[in-house]
Amino acid sequence: MHSKPQTPKTQISPKYIFITGGVVSSLGKGIIAASLGLLLKEKGFRVTIQKLDPYLNIDPGTMSPYQHGEVYVTEDGAETDLDLGHYERFIDRDLFKINNVTAGQIYSEVLSKERKGEYLGGTVQMVPHVSNQIKTKIFEAAYKTESEIVIIEVGGTVGDIESLIFLESIRQIRKDVGWSNVAYVHATLIPNLRAIGELKTKPTQHSVELLRSKGINPDFLLCRSEKVLSKSIREKLSLFTDVDIDSVIECRDVKSIYEVPLSLDEQNLPIRILERLQLEDRPSDLSNWRAIVEKIKNPTKKIKVGIVGKYVKLGDSYISVIEAIRHAAADQSAEIEIKWILSDDLDEKTDLEDIFNGINGILVPGGFGDRGVEGKIKAIQYARENKIPFLGLCLGMQCAVIEFARNVAGLSNAHSTEFDSGTPHPVIDFLPGQTASTDKGGTMRLGSYPCELKEGSLAQKAYKKDLIYERHRHRYEFNNLFEHNLAEKGLVISGKSPDGKLVEIIELPANIHPYFVASQFHPEYKSRPQSIHPLFKGFVGAMLVRQQVSSDNLSSPVLA
Repeated sequence: MHSKPQTPKTQISPKYIFITGGVVSSLGKGIIAASLGLLLKEKGFRVTIQKLDPYLNIDPGTMSPYQHGEVYVTEDGAETDLDLGHYERFIDRDLFKINNVTAGQIYSEVLSKERKGEYLGGTVQMVPHVSNQIKTKIFEAAYKTESEIVIIEVGGTVGDIESLIFLESIRQIRKDVGWSNVAYVHATLIPNLRAIGELKTKPTQHSVELLRSKGINPDFLLCRSEKVLSKSIREKLSLFTDVDIDSVIECRDVKSIYEVPLSLDEQNLPIRILERLQLEDRPSDLSNWRAIVEKIKNPTKKIKVGIVGKYVKLGDSYISVIEAIRHAAADQSAEIEIKWILSDDLDEKTDLEDIFNGINGILVPGGFGDRGVEGKIKAIQYARENKIPFLGLCLGMQCAVIEFARNVAGLSNAHSTEFDSGTPHPVIDFLPGQTASTDKGGTMRLGSYPCELKEGSLAQKAYKKDLIYERHRHRYEFNNLFEHNLAEKGLVISGKSPDGKLVEIIELPANIHPYFVASQFHPEYKSRPQSIHPLFKGFVGAMLVRQQVSSDNLSSPVLA
């Protein structure tokens, strides 16, 4: 017996936009999906975006950042692809577990159904059983988020073995829901042969031919290119791919990813999409977005931050951190320069002056494992002692607690039991009730949790509220047995869970340090271009003050 896909249980008839990629990977499908989502949202449509990842992991939670980049965490605690961060930042709407579907999830669910006898003894096959399960997930994204338009990015490249069943599934959906309810967008590369100064269309022709061999005829071509696509190039692409010339859209390289929606809007992509889906065009106002882009492109100040991390060889490992600090800098008309500092390099280093020379702020992000931890602790000590603005995130907060315990509270050999199970001063310890857990996946505190802020603290002044909700991804916590001792020495516990059991934010008083704040949660996940995160805003503000003071000191006359 075949298992039918579950169709949307909603009053609306959702429209589906599928984005595939060809020629090469890393074309920016995620930014294209996010940009299209923003443009349609600004026209008044309720939009959500879903990522279909063809890898066999259930989720990227146990994958190395060097393999997959950052793991992005949603409000409901799903560990997802980093593209979901771009989606949320552009459409300014929370996404959930249903917005990221992996092949691992699909196969696991199909096999679970088979073991339970839900297929009534039938032979389980890729089509229809696996394809139907994929379609069910796509339909769920529509009705669970009550969206009028669902944009679905298909991971990988057309022709990848792993993607074939996803392509078959999205082909079937046009038959399931009707021609006017589905649009196919194909992102592709138009390489520039610099030796002869010519753009070549042949790779795109082959990519579209391969896509059409899977039964999918693209309605739109989004062409990544270093140069302007001439009319003749567009005509050639239209002729050989059977895509209307007005639906051949140029995606030229830009300075900032936040320029992409404006470029697509200028080429009337949202209007063309709405025509294809038989939806009425509505007026939109992109003035706020244009203002953000102008601030990014025309800064009046420049500051430099040192990010001390374990995975700095791949910037995508900290993509949300990068974007959050860029949001805060642009909001204050500043350009941020990042100096990547591998924490391993600081482990044995005693003099950090040359490393942090010219740095206006130090940021220590999250991570797992003991590699480079001592280097992070040294960087935090340098920030504290030299009154350099500091922001610690997740492991960055834990390292700040360890550093303070060792060097201020006099608790020599203080550590986290994650890195030293025999430490005499376990200021960071395993989550309460989790001491028997051994699995690496699914044992963490994940997703959104409440936090009450201490009256008069830096955190409370930054948020301008008493109760906040932030996203977590960690196993170890501040050990409350040491709270009194550390507080006596000047550490401020400025944020706790409402029941008082979990420490969420620590800081140093403003009269001791200009800006020293660290959070157990990941504030970077909730920063958006149109909604700057308070902790990043305060951090950048403190860096600007330090930069100005340094400039004033340098310009002051030297007295003989």
